[in-house]
Amino acid sequence: MTETAAVTWLTQEAYDRLKAELDQLSGPGRTDITGKIASARDEGDLKENGGYHAAREEQAKMEARIRELTAKLRHVEIGTPPDDGVVEQGMVVTAVVAGDEMTFLLGSREIAGSTQIDVYSPTSPLGAAISGSKVGDKVSYETPNGKQVQVEILAAKPFQP
Repeated sequence: MTETAAVTWLTQEAYDRLKAELDQLSGPGRTDITGKIASARDEGDLKENGGYHAAREEQAKMEARIRELTAKLRHVEIGTPPDDGVVEQGMVVTAVVAGDEMTFLLGSREIAGSTQIDVYSPTSPLGAAISGSKVGDKVSYETPNGKQVQVEILAAKPFQP
């Protein structure tokens, strides 16, 4: 098994969605943008060709997204984490944070898909503090301004889309 910090946990649905986006961008998407750039180039002077510059900018954004998806899908774990009450990626956590009860998904935004659940990264101060904790554990973390925040884990269940 690889290190948890280097792995992105995804549901099968999230993986399939991201893979389909990558396939679209790296196949038909690249073909379309290449055609747009060629058409705009044929319009003449590139210095004052807004269509050409817009197409090149679109191409740069698309290539960045392709790199992001490729990296993300290279280090994934697909499935459901064990329902053992341990806080880890892919778990919906209910906790009292600084006196307020909150429920959120520990993982990446891609897991949540179109759901409205709040998502915290395992590398965020809160995520790092609670990772590996169990129901009933009390931990704390330091905010960027130096304040200590107390957290009590009330529940941790695998995310179900």
